[in-house]
Amino acid sequence: MNPSPVLKLMARTEFAALSLQEKNTYLQGLAEEFCSKTGRPLEPLPKEALSRLRRYYSRRVFADLKLEQMPDDPLNQSLRSLGEAIRHEHLSADVTGALLASTPPKPVLRAPPQDDAQLMFFVPQIYDAPIKDDINLMDVAPFSISKSSKAGVLHYELKDSLVTVEGGAEVGLATVFDYDIFLHMVSYLAEEMRRFKADEAKGLRPSLPSKVYRPNSAHLLKFSRRSTGGRAYIDLEAALDRLAATRIKIVNLAGGRRRQVDSRPLIGEHRIVSRTATNRIDEVEITIPDWVWTSVVRSDKAPPILTLHPDYFLISSGIGRFIYRLSRKTAGKGQVRYTVRDLHQRSGSTQELRFFSRDLREFVQRTKIFPLPEYDLDIEQGREADVLCISYRDTPPKGAAFIAPPAPLDI
Repeated sequence: MNPSPVLKLMARTEFAALSLQEKNTYLQGLAEEFCSKTGRPLEPLPKEALSRLRRYYSRRVFADLKLEQMPDDPLNQSLRSLGEAIRHEHLSADVTGALLASTPPKPVLRAPPQDDAQLMFFVPQIYDAPIKDDINLMDVAPFSISKSSKAGVLHYELKDSLVTVEGGAEVGLATVFDYDIFLHMVSYLAEEMRRFKADEAKGLRPSLPSKVYRPNSAHLLKFSRRSTGGRAYIDLEAALDRLAATRIKIVNLAGGRRRQVDSRPLIGEHRIVSRTATNRIDEVEITIPDWVWTSVVRSDKAPPILTLHPDYFLISSGIGRFIYRLSRKTAGKGQVRYTVRDLHQRSGSTQELRFFSRDLREFVQRTKIFPLPEYDLDIEQGREADVLCISYRDTPPKGAAFIAPPAPLDI
């Protein structure tokens, strides 16, 4: 028998928002869980006991149970033990909170690799591209924001469309860190188009960029500002498999009519062209999907792409990268607000809302000491829910490292 079982408790603010009937139902369920874990006989709590327990749960003040005024019968003995279990969990949360408040937060950006000074010689500008028309990949997360890939499907219900992202049965969804390769592909294509237009303006007759390109694995890692250790090459091969298996499908809802759009992969076919003497990936061949090639090459206007800050690659958490991309798309050089619930839905997170909210708050708190590139974050209390306020920052924060975007160069 465990005298202090681990209980999954609702936050006091959530409990306070419940109706009387919902509170009683929750407390009955909590009592049943407690009795099951402690081997006690299960008996429904009477109204008077529920009343005392409601007051106690709301304030976590032991006197609210009024046990000293009650007979020492099995019911009140159970209430005492249940109260101690609740208080134990409450104190545990308080201690955790105190430790978080008194210890230095984890930096938002990881340290760059040792040879990062060579960055300017290896990468062009960093772009992100839209998926189709006004539906942009930066509005939602077309990948898992978790560092570890998981099988499953992401569903997004936007104002005028339904977006589905599905990973491969064996390899799972592409992750936000796999997506670096997609960014490299778009950046390469954008740079090739810049050169094409420059040559065309000189009266030359250049060829349009090919739909197949061959990046060197070392350049891919350099572009992503990652170290070039042995493990990185293994991860790179797995990332290519997940990107090719992850497909995006859109149903347009314009005018009240549904029109199915063919699903499309994040990258097309790929193969390893060569390996080094130590069997590491050397050169890879990637087919650029038609939808990406068309949006950048065949656009009548300027290519609908946005430049990202190079420190994006140093953001160490998936939720941080998701927030930055959304900020770059919707806040631009201004300000935007999202409810925490809306962010939870747009992120595709598999966490419960309360845990996502906790992690988001912790990340925002870290940005107070270690700022996010270009944007300041604040959580404000809204009328019905907490709101994340995203504001563009004109100048780099004092003491923060800043790397100017590199000029477009050959890969």
